[in-house]
Amino acid sequence: METLQITQGALARRGFTDSATAAARLAGWGNEHLPLLELVSDSADPDHGLLGLDRLADELPGLLDRLLIEPELARRLILVLGGSSALQQHLLAHPQHLDRLTGDGTRTPADQLRAEMLAAVGARPEDQIPVASEPPIDQLGDRLRIGYRGALLRIAARDLVAPEPIELMPQIAAELSDLADATLEAGLALARRVIGPERAARCRLAVIGLGKCGAQELNYVSDVDVLYVAEPADESVGIDEAITIATQLAAELSRICSAHTAAGTIWELDAGLRPEGKAGPLVRTLASHRGYYQKWAKTWEFQAMLKARPVAGDRDLGTEFVQMITPMVWEVAERDHFIADARAMRMRVIEHIPQNIADRELKLGPGGLRDVEFSVQLLQLVHGRADVRLRSASTLEALQALIDYGYVGREDGKGFGLAYQFLRSLEHRIQLNRLRRTHVLPTAEDDLRRIGRSLHYSSPVDGLLSTWRSTANRVRMLHRRLFYSPVLDAVASISSAEVRLTTEAAQDRLQGLGYEDPKAALRHIEALSNGVSRRAEIQRQLLPAMLGWFADGPNPDHGLLAFRQTSDALGTTPWYLRALRDESAMAERFARILASSRYAVSLLQRAPQSVQMLADDHELIPRNFEKLRAEMSAAAGRQNSPTAAVEAIRAIRRRELFRIAAGDLLGLSDVLQIGEALTDLASATVHTALAVVREAAGADPESTISVIAMGRWGGRELSYGSDADAMFVLSDRAESDRAESDRSDDQAKVAPAVITELRRLLSLPGADPALVIDTDLRPEGKGGPLIRTLAAYRTYYQRWSSTWEMQALIRAEPLAGDLELGRELVDVIDPLRWPADGLTATQVTEIRRLKARMEAERLPRGTDPSKHLKLGPGGLTDVEWTVQLLQLQHAGTVPELRTSRTIEALEVAARHGLIGDQQARWLRQAWLMASRIRNQIMLVRGRSSDTFPTDPRELSAVAQLMGRSGGEGSHLVAEYQRIARRARRVTDAVFWQES
Repeated sequence: METLQITQGALARRGFTDSATAAARLAGWGNEHLPLLELVSDSADPDHGLLGLDRLADELPGLLDRLLIEPELARRLILVLGGSSALQQHLLAHPQHLDRLTGDGTRTPADQLRAEMLAAVGARPEDQIPVASEPPIDQLGDRLRIGYRGALLRIAARDLVAPEPIELMPQIAAELSDLADATLEAGLALARRVIGPERAARCRLAVIGLGKCGAQELNYVSDVDVLYVAEPADESVGIDEAITIATQLAAELSRICSAHTAAGTIWELDAGLRPEGKAGPLVRTLASHRGYYQKWAKTWEFQAMLKARPVAGDRDLGTEFVQMITPMVWEVAERDHFIADARAMRMRVIEHIPQNIADRELKLGPGGLRDVEFSVQLLQLVHGRADVRLRSASTLEALQALIDYGYVGREDGKGFGLAYQFLRSLEHRIQLNRLRRTHVLPTAEDDLRRIGRSLHYSSPVDGLLSTWRSTANRVRMLHRRLFYSPVLDAVASISSAEVRLTTEAAQDRLQGLGYEDPKAALRHIEALSNGVSRRAEIQRQLLPAMLGWFADGPNPDHGLLAFRQTSDALGTTPWYLRALRDESAMAERFARILASSRYAVSLLQRAPQSVQMLADDHELIPRNFEKLRAEMSAAAGRQNSPTAAVEAIRAIRRRELFRIAAGDLLGLSDVLQIGEALTDLASATVHTALAVVREAAGADPESTISVIAMGRWGGRELSYGSDADAMFVLSDRAESDRAESDRSDDQAKVAPAVITELRRLLSLPGADPALVIDTDLRPEGKGGPLIRTLAAYRTYYQRWSSTWEMQALIRAEPLAGDLELGRELVDVIDPLRWPADGLTATQVTEIRRLKARMEAERLPRGTDPSKHLKLGPGGLTDVEWTVQLLQLQHAGTVPELRTSRTIEALEVAARHGLIGDQQARWLRQAWLMASRIRNQIMLVRGRSSDTFPTDPRELSAVAQLMGRSGGEGSHLVAEYQRIARRARRVTDAVFWQES
């Protein structure tokens, strides 16, 4: 035999950390043993593996030669020796168990394990009680412990040799559970001998597995959670006697399994999940259990029973218990505060983790196993009431069912499952080395290297830690998404009976919820939920929650119809239903919008993909002018005609109108912010469309146009139904150059055509809302030129402007086109709208006369003035004209009053004592309320109005959007009229100067 020649450096490269000692142990090896060295080098801890092999070879002469002949045995043995110091010690103490590593390496059947464990205590499967001639009890107990370690050795070998241990984890956990069942059965057989076979036969005792044991996903080292149920064996035995005997059996079983002897230990039996916990009786009858769970059990106790399974003893009695408790388990989600209690329990677990290990806790910490298990269990308990397909005790099986039937997205579910398998595999490897119960990732580099190598990482420490961190982060994210889903809260609040309604009962429930046409609602529900597609599955899950959320809105029927229409348009789009199911509050927000606003729904139906923005508050923040202008310019630039370019601009405007409306409906914006957002949107739309039309008309780049916003647009106070009042200014830079006069004349002719085309394209009927540009506030009104040069404006305002134009110019601001040119015009009009000496008495009289005529002539005939939000007493016009009069009178000496914004000017006037503080508060309150009501009317009806709706349902809907309960429309009107009357008193005192 040639001696194996290998250097210490070569050994170090093979993973040995003490290469000198390893070289010494290899001194007697020949070249033919090189395959064994390769196996040692592949083990989790080569140094420890070689040590174990060396010591075992001393116990078993000829071992190395046998291993060369049996390569599969060699692989299993060496990987066990290098992967578990505890199992290495077991083999050294019981070298005959080497034969446990032979065979085909497949999973040992549960019946075989049971027979092996019973044989260890001298019992047969058919009698389950050791015969009296067997050795003493303590010896039999040690035999059971040794036999258990031998079976564990076989399972660990199968695990350690697996090329993909994470994939094998579910099978390993199930086999460990089978071994636990077999061990409990053998331990119970031994306990019967301890108390006497005849005495033991007087009771029936069932051992119910809970937790990981019940779910058949046990760890290598874990407490085995159990619960005991007992009954008399026959009518000759009293209940008290049966309970006494069963308690003795259960106590003896616990002692056998938990005892620490020279032969080792098995695991602790934990009966702490029984009724009343450790303070309650160890064993109860079936009736006693039923009474407890029906009357006193807490929510978490039913969650524990989700995994209940008969594991040993009287299987018929165990099955009776499971059949008794199962219906109660699937009703627990109906309990008050069920969701909140489950979440609070999870938080309590996290809070009790010691701070020094919180970021290494695989089981209880954030991003750990409990996050996966609690998420899956919560989804099961809520949805499993109506869907029996979800009723599995196994975490992975239940998760797969949740994926298959659409309750969890495929990618999310796959990620959750892989994370769970990784975390469980990591937990197994941590426990396997010393067979100690722990769930904490070690910090020692040697331990991390051993674990990483056993999981086949090429960079054992860094690779392992990187995967752990990324897995924990992913689990945290998915746990937050699933565990805190609003859909869960909504569905949990619906009783099981209602979830499974018959058609007739469903109609009654829909009517009770507030649906006016329950038959039509049922047709929509059937259309959404019929079929076996994944789309239908997800919609069936969403509907119970959505129906409730629609019912919370002003118009449930419209909400359900709109949901069906949107789903028909987007149902096959991959992200749509997945987002509604998974994204935080998206589904609830969507339902609220659909049931509240015809205006928002009409915008959404033309661009249903806009629903994506409901997933994120940030997405509901209105875009500013620059962002809108840039996007609109890019979209227009991709088109090949002015008409198509403006259509692209209008499509963006439609989307942005939905963004603004959604933020409004969800309470994320106030009326001033909405006015600002609508102003920026109108400005960007006009600005970009003007550039498109000018380029198409061949306008001279040096002869620019500025758009001066007027009215509510200029005041940055637009409502949803507002037109865009505007004046247009043409630059006159070329006029000083006579050589350019012809060109100037040409541009003067082109400019009106540009404005006309701009107005036409923005108001064309089509899929997108029109933007009407109203030019009636230009000099000379409808009789004046559509556009003037800057010089023409200067001449006009110096010679012919009237008082009403001074007032109109208060809200003039350059908001589109050539803004520099617009500011030049502002310099021209500032002395006019902010007169240095204020107004003359004649001008004040003229303004008052004009307002009186407007009140008399413009108020629609037959309209109740007190319900007219614009022209009625205390309405928008009263507030705005009062503020504007103060501006015209005092802005010459109070520069802060030089603003186009009504509320800003009002606050300045109050600060400078031009109006009383209370008067200013009353005007502000009336203006804000009237502006908000106008917006809500537009949102509800889909068309603008300055008067309250006459339809009681629409009025009630407006009241709800204003924060009132349904049916309080008349209260809203009364509140507005009270506020408007106070504002009118201020107008009378300040504007009309009536005492």
